[in-house]
Amino acid sequence: MPQGQPTTVPDDGLTTRQRRNRPLLAVHTGDGKGKSTAAFGLALRGWNQGWSIGVFQFVKSAKWRIGEQTVLERLGELHAQTGEGGPVEWHKMGSGWSWTRKSGDADDHAEAAAQGWEEIKRRLAAQTHDLLILDEFTYPMEWGWVSVDDVVSTLRERPGFQHVVITGRRAHPALIEAADLATEMTKLKHPMDAGQKGQRGIEW
Repeated sequence: MPQGQPTTVPDDGLTTRQRRNRPLLAVHTGDGKGKSTAAFGLALRGWNQGWSIGVFQFVKSAKWRIGEQTVLERLGELHAQTGEGGPVEWHKMGSGWSWTRKSGDADDHAEAAAQGWEEIKRRLAAQTHDLLILDEFTYPMEWGWVSVDDVVSTLRERPGFQHVVITGRRAHPALIEAADLATEMTKLKHPMDAGQKGQRGIEW
């Protein structure tokens, strides 16, 4: 893409504007660091455009809080107070799913993941958000907690203008095939290789 220009122009009957403004499905996968970080960076740009942002974190404990969550929730509060940017929702699996009534972490993680996906399907049908980030969502699909076929068909058929970003290692080939943008993060070096643990401001 030299100078931001596409390498080919498909004969699809769409204008340049129509083609540019199609909603995207993006997948960030691979063993390298930066999959979620890139997705949350996109959330910041979307918020600045006034988009409604929905973040759904799979696998991570509801008690685990990362720095991006604090920042994006503060931006959501700013929107509520001033109208700047867009609304933000942040949910985490288990007790972090605000639509469940369970207290504490869910014992059945498979059930919690399935509940999260069902709620996301409802929100996609209702066109609740302009950007949905399904963080670490490749793992519930890999472990059989959520049907890959259901995910792919639902995302392909989603109505309106809704961008979706999915992060996590070992993305299923069918998900990559359905994606408009797929990036594999490849680890070349990592501080942990030299025995250094994660640190504040870098990992969280």
